Amino acid sequence: MQSLGIEVLFKGINFQRLLAGLWVSVRLSLISVIISIVLGTGMGMLMTSKSRLLQFFFRLWLETVRIMPQMVLLFVVYFGSTRVFGWNLDAEAAAIIVFSFWGTAEMGDLVRGALISIPKIQYESARALGMDEKTLYLYVILPQTIRRMLPLSINLITRMIKTTSLVMMIGIVEVLKVAQQIIEANRKSSPNAAFGVFGTVFLLYFLICWPVSRLSVWLEKRQAA
Repeated sequence: MQSLGIEVLFKGINFQRLLAGLWVSVRLSLISVIISIVLGTGMGMLMTSKSRLLQFFFRLWLETVRIMPQMVLLFVVYFGSTRVFGWNLDAEAAAIIVFSFWGTAEMGDLVRGALISIPKIQYESARALGMDEKTLYLYVILPQTIRRMLPLSINLITRMIKTTSLVMMIGIVEVLKVAQQIIEANRKSSPNAAFGVFGTVFLLYFLICWPVSRLSVWLEKRQAA
């Protein structure tokens, strides 16, 4: 049986480099997720506004994110905007901007859906008790909104972690880029290195995303109970 190419991971610091690349992917996704949650919550609340102008603007934002591939957005922000506007934008900042732009729109739509799913009687009852709008949202609406959108938002987190693999296209040395470098450096001595290295990358992504996915399933079952 031919070698599976896993042995190249134990040459020098190859495996440590792979883990360092994985941390780059995780770090970018975590920063983007935090920004998306904060901005998306506000966006979702504004999306329920009766203003047609706001509804049109946010719908256009959401549809742009859903239609245009993230890779194209990365190229537009990193290669296009830096030349047109003369910005000194590094690759990681560009990636965070793109993923936050995408995540905010998706999170905003989740918040909007959760808000409109709350029965109107709860708004009316809270107002009848003398609550102002701030108290109504803070103590009645937002807790229920978070409970309803939490499972779906966790799924968004796993999607964002996986999509960070695209950042290698703008020069960020994340886990896939490191994997390619290891394979290329050992192309002659270990011709089957691609199988072992990319298989390890698959396993690393699985170990990160699977617990998050299971958490989403557990929250959905708890919510349904």
